[in-house]
Amino acid sequence: MSHKKQTLGEFIIENQSSFKYSSGELSSLINSIRLAAKVVNHEVNKAGLVDIIGAVGDTNVQGEDQQKLDVYANDKFIQTLTNRNIVCGIASEEEDDFISINSQDENHQNKYVVLIDPLDGSSNIDVNVSVGTIFSIYRRVTPVGTPVTLKDFLQKGSEQVAAGYVVYGTSTMLVYTTGDGVNGFTLNPAIGSFYLSHPDMQFPKDGSIYSVNEGNYIHFPQGIKDYIKYCQLEEEDRPYTSRYIGSLVSDFHRNMIKGGIYLYPQSSKNPKGKLRLLYECNPMAFLAEQANGKASDGFVRTMDIQPTELHQRVPFICGSKNMVNKAEEFMRKAK
Repeated sequence: MSHKKQTLGEFIIENQSSFKYSSGELSSLINSIRLAAKVVNHEVNKAGLVDIIGAVGDTNVQGEDQQKLDVYANDKFIQTLTNRNIVCGIASEEEDDFISINSQDENHQNKYVVLIDPLDGSSNIDVNVSVGTIFSIYRRVTPVGTPVTLKDFLQKGSEQVAAGYVVYGTSTMLVYTTGDGVNGFTLNPAIGSFYLSHPDMQFPKDGSIYSVNEGNYIHFPQGIKDYIKYCQLEEEDRPYTSRYIGSLVSDFHRNMIKGGIYLYPQSSKNPKGKLRLLYECNPMAFLAEQANGKASDGFVRTMDIQPTELHQRVPFICGSKNMVNKAEEFMRKAK
């Protein structure tokens, strides 16, 4: 590759043969996400300047206070994906139900559904800490030419055709996979283009960071408590460093680059876990596995879980392979 950095658009065109469906469709999909990400990025970056931060007074379907920026990001992603005439349905963490989209020829000819967490970690906006967008893309399973149904969204993570996230941080990055490795692109805000900055991202097999909300320690299952104590022991290459931002995208991103494990187990407060299988865990699991990492609920591979509802929550452990294996070992022992 020459010293000139490749743009996201060039990269998609050059690598579209590795996408097992029509190449133009993938370009349109990623392009619409790229466009919405740029618009949302612009708002996120000026969030401190205008009255866009703070709760909007609504709560979302999860019962969480909605930040104004959540609503804005949700609207922007839905609007951009709808306009591109490529998706037949969208499910968002911010919406009660999925949205069915007819194609421009009015015959429901579009083939993809997108599941999206428009602004992950939004409670961090007020304090200027990184937030992100997570997306997951599937081919519909119901016949083309008919409106989408819930069945199109309740697919196992192993059926994803693409997934990724945007992290709005000190620099804005779009990281995605189509099942052929993970690549990261950094936005040059001066010209509004994403450039390939992190080709072929990989989790180190071992890491020295564990990310968990230890404030909830008392509520965790015994296996997780035992694993945390193991991380804190002074032996071999331990104790590990504890790093927890509270934005899944940021915690995952750091661990993928540096080597680490992220844990959001079930607890007595959240008996099924807190993260959503479809909007957070499956896309992150796909990225993790494509980057030589691992993701599970402590016992079962995340992408093998059969979803039964749109906003289903599951326990989530993800990151460097050897660290996830070790955490699972503690879960099995304590069962």
